[in-house]
Amino acid sequence: MDRQRAIDRVEAIVDAAETETMPVPVREVWVFGDLALGLDPVDRVDVYLTKDVLFGGDADREDEFVASHGIEGVGKTVRAGWAEEYPEYLRAGPNGYAAPEKCLAAHLVEEDEPIHLEVCNASFEDNVTRRLEGAKAREDWTQVLDPRGVALWIDGQRSEEAFEKLRESELPFPPLSEALSMVGLDDDQAEAAAKAVHAWREDQEGATVRGDVV
Repeated sequence: MDRQRAIDRVEAIVDAAETETMPVPVREVWVFGDLALGLDPVDRVDVYLTKDVLFGGDADREDEFVASHGIEGVGKTVRAGWAEEYPEYLRAGPNGYAAPEKCLAAHLVEEDEPIHLEVCNASFEDNVTRRLEGAKAREDWTQVLDPRGVALWIDGQRSEEAFEKLRESELPFPPLSEALSMVGLDDDQAEAAAKAVHAWREDQEGATVRGDVV
């Protein structure tokens, strides 16, 4: 999509996180990748959401949603009030339990949009480091998280300055391999990781989501 439309879509995601009931509490919204780099058009819009694990939910309502939707965990993993308000966005993982990342993706993104959501309970910067360590240990570079991110909304505070810099393409970021070298990979690893990340992204179509728990 063209750059301005991509920024508008990200702003709509921030608006939703700020004003609408979400399946789980959302604390941070970041963008990374092509949009942060100032590309126009943007092949895919990469958005990172930091969510809180649901505590003190309505576990006593779980049976109600098992009966109506065949999905377990409502009131435990996602808010029962959200599921009641937005039943069309309720999604389960392979285990049949309500999956917060899938519910967030259904709520925030249309299926045919080239938008990728990364959802985790850790902040973006913390997860860049954790995912890098995991990728090195397993030698699976597709798990690397692009560290070139921009914080747009944290704990209810929107950064108008960050949005303005996005619109003006004023954020200077290095190539991915160089950015990965700066966060702990040697040059050969950084080159291999950058190629793997680019190849993984090129294989994605439409809206995609990846959930991660630290």
